[in-house]
Amino acid sequence: MNHALTVRKYQVYTTKDIPDIFRRYHRDPEDGVAMAAVSSVLPFRVNEYVLEELIDWHRLPDDPIYQLTFPQKGMLAAGDLERMEDLIRRRAPDEEVQQAANEIRYRLNPHPAGQRELNVPRLDGRPLPGLQHKYRETVLFFPSQGQTCHAYCTYCFRWAQFVGIREMKFAAGEAESFHEYLRRHTEVTDVLFTGGDPMVMKAHHLRAHIEPLLSPELDHIQDIRIGTKSVAYWPYRFVSDADADEVLRLFEDVVGSGRHLAVMAHYSHPRELSTPAARECIRRIRGTGAEIRCQAPLVRHVNDDPGVWSELWMQEVRQGCIPYYMFVERDTGPKNYFEVPLAEAYHIFAEAYRRVSGLARTVRGPSMSATPGKVRILGIAECRGQSVFVLTFLQARDPAWVQRPFFARFDPKATWLTDLKPAFGQKRFFFEEPLEAMRRSRAAASLTLEVMPQPAESCVLEDLLGAS
Repeated sequence: MNHALTVRKYQVYTTKDIPDIFRRYHRDPEDGVAMAAVSSVLPFRVNEYVLEELIDWHRLPDDPIYQLTFPQKGMLAAGDLERMEDLIRRRAPDEEVQQAANEIRYRLNPHPAGQRELNVPRLDGRPLPGLQHKYRETVLFFPSQGQTCHAYCTYCFRWAQFVGIREMKFAAGEAESFHEYLRRHTEVTDVLFTGGDPMVMKAHHLRAHIEPLLSPELDHIQDIRIGTKSVAYWPYRFVSDADADEVLRLFEDVVGSGRHLAVMAHYSHPRELSTPAARECIRRIRGTGAEIRCQAPLVRHVNDDPGVWSELWMQEVRQGCIPYYMFVERDTGPKNYFEVPLAEAYHIFAEAYRRVSGLARTVRGPSMSATPGKVRILGIAECRGQSVFVLTFLQARDPAWVQRPFFARFDPKATWLTDLKPAFGQKRFFFEEPLEAMRRSRAAASLTLEVMPQPAESCVLEDLLGAS
């Protein structure tokens, strides 16, 4: 790996290039047929920087960045892998391979957390593709020019954006409806540009989407966020790309308008912050007045170690970034390969949290971005003679749910909210009935996000602690 700041030209590699990549580094994949089979179903994309400066080719297959970017046979169920391997070995026609791949893709929960039925808002009665409005104050915008990334993460919960199936994509056709929607919804204070990765866009496209948000008629928009992995996979976007300076001038304009600009950086491993290009990228972004908030999911084979997380958070703070979220790997795609049980996730987070100073304890987690909202695991407790998960909402479809503790029976195998059952003999969690009402009425889709009355809780935290 090169530790000098080398200016690189962006060059992308896809599935067809995998054999050449291994020949280049004098390595053999553990199973080339399996890798081809998996990459026929799940997207693969990598670039020169990732290959040369992030992956340690002497540590294959255990290198975390290699696991983060290259397909592994465990990412498909055994039967699906066998089916795709058979097609690859007998050189089946492309149409047959695609048909089999698509059948598998549709079984991998391509749209988790109610993205289709609950999140898409409407304007004058018509849905607005490319927008999501899950929480009252925040709107997500998926610009059509940002529907790819500089490289793909194998765990990506938005993998369905990249497999070439049109109906699986979230993308906005034009920005005018987006801006009109914001003019009518003054409760919105935060706009998050996401994708894919908005930072694959040219600077002039990015400005065309962001600059209208700085107008006086949209002065209720106070926070502009840009979700991006470019800082980890292609830091040259902010350093030496042809329009890097133009991007930074846009950032300065946003900050100069009085808005808060947050780059929501996806760093999955400390190595992604270690290169000269990564450090220079951070320095230049922070020089505009923008803040960098850092988040990533906890994923098996990559960062399922408290030492990795504590080092990640300390590196972020050292370079002036803000640790923000540790997410639980979502219930989509190759989740069986990457998922970590919730109990283990909590212990990893707690141990890493204990190892860092207060400046790094801005991080929140482990957090599940589930259908009803962002659910945080606060701890594991003994109450009324049973072990329970103590949970709360950091964000919720109904703001009245936020920061309200609730309890689930301890399950050492549970990996997602839907695996959990209410504790203390309760039949349902307090949010389930109103969430079903939202589904029935499509309240979220039409954005009548009214605060619902709180149902009576059978036992509050003080009662439980007193009875334990």
